[in-house]
Amino acid sequence: MTAPMNRETKRLLTRQGKMNPDGTMARRERAPVPTKAPDKERVSPIEFVGQVRGELRKVAWPTRPEVINYTGVVLVTLVFMGLITFSFDFIFAHVVLWVFDR
Repeated sequence: MTAPMNRETKRLLTRQGKMNPDGTMARRERAPVPTKAPDKERVSPIEFVGQVRGELRKVAWPTRPEVINYTGVVLVTLVFMGLITFSFDFIFAHVVLWVFDR
């Protein structure tokens, strides 16, 4: 069962082609999925290396200070998460041992 619609909504759906003039919902035809046909089956190794170099020129490489900063952030986060994991493991292990030693 569909929700009731006002005239304005019905007119809009009719204009968009989603509703037939008699008020029934129109069947949508699925558009074919576009597939990109390869230009050639294979390229030569020399052409492949040239394409790789062209793509690598487009990459926005980080500067040395950015790499050092990101590395520091990762290491600090790693140590912090390691300490949290160790703390939870230590606490839960002691709680379990305390519960079962009673």
